[in-house]
Amino acid sequence: MPMTETVRDDGVHMVTASRAAAELELRRGEFALAVHLGIIRMESQESGGRARVRQEEIARLTSQDGFPETLRERVRTMGTAEGAGLLGVSPVRFARLARAGCVTPVAFYLNRYRVVVWLYLAHELGQLASRSPELLVGNAPPWLRSRLDAGMDCRARNWRSRRIELLLALAEDPWARAAVVAEALDPVQLAEVVDDPYERAYFARVRPAPVFGRGGSPAGREAMAKLMLADEPDEILWRRITLGMELDSARELRPAPRPGEGRWPASADDPAISVEPELGEGVTERSDPGLRGGHAPSARERDAPDAQQDGAQGSGGQARADGGGSGVSGLLTRLRLRRSRGSRRPRRAVGGGKGKPLATDTRTRHSLHHVDQGSHR
Repeated sequence: MPMTETVRDDGVHMVTASRAAAELELRRGEFALAVHLGIIRMESQESGGRARVRQEEIARLTSQDGFPETLRERVRTMGTAEGAGLLGVSPVRFARLARAGCVTPVAFYLNRYRVVVWLYLAHELGQLASRSPELLVGNAPPWLRSRLDAGMDCRARNWRSRRIELLLALAEDPWARAAVVAEALDPVQLAEVVDDPYERAYFARVRPAPVFGRGGSPAGREAMAKLMLADEPDEILWRRITLGMELDSARELRPAPRPGEGRWPASADDPAISVEPELGEGVTERSDPGLRGGHAPSARERDAPDAQQDGAQGSGGQARADGGGSGVSGLLTRLRLRRSRGSRRPRRAVGGGKGKPLATDTRTRHSLHHVDQGSHR
């Protein structure tokens, strides 16, 4: 049996995404988009790991009439120039139609100048030509001209809405659904809706991941992060309301895990399938900027005293907890700890801020000398 094929306990044959793409004669980007659009169904492994495709699913697609041309046509994308040629209009008119919201992008990539290039499904452009032929010839209707005169550009917003709707349709776990909606809010908006930091950390663990793993350039991931954020008041309000409803459903099912608790089963922690499209550099996985590897802060990390506020950490905090923080002896204990700690760090100059050692000031050293002498007497 090939290494890319596995057999589940119930006898179902599963293959990896790369193997499935090869058998379906699709490129990686075409295969990922087909999964994103729900054309190809992927299933998570019972033992964990990346989602795979049933051999029966591949057989179903390969048995369809006109394979593989019909399958490729369903995921064929084109940019502004190709789309304009397909509709028989100029690229300028096509761009105006796209900005007005007449066509919705399905993906994007960054060109060599790091400019976002939107991609559209070819069969949807054909539907536009048959549905609204008046938009392709003559003067633009008044509603379209008013949108363009106001400087409206619906491409990013329509792409966001489409992407979120597709991911919600494929996500079954309520926490994964909440994580999808949460991506459209900036950290400040998200913290106002979800005030629990462990729930926000949990989003990064259950958020759908790319089919072929994390990829793309740093510039592409940065563009993805910016384009994902809702930027209009009505859209922000709608995403906040939707997130609140999805979060209520998720909390009823199970609470987000806390530090020290055991790991939830794979079916609870991991997304049901990986459905992120990977067309071009801009379509990549996005992780929470407040997390590192999905790790939530432990109770010790959360309760540790701040160095700038207390002026001491580590052993100094332990000395106060042991009862050495009162009287002359407690003062001397803290000073010795500060001096020993200062020997391991480069000292700051006088007036360098809150964290400077106490013994750097002449008057402070003089007063401490008298305190030390008084304690020995």
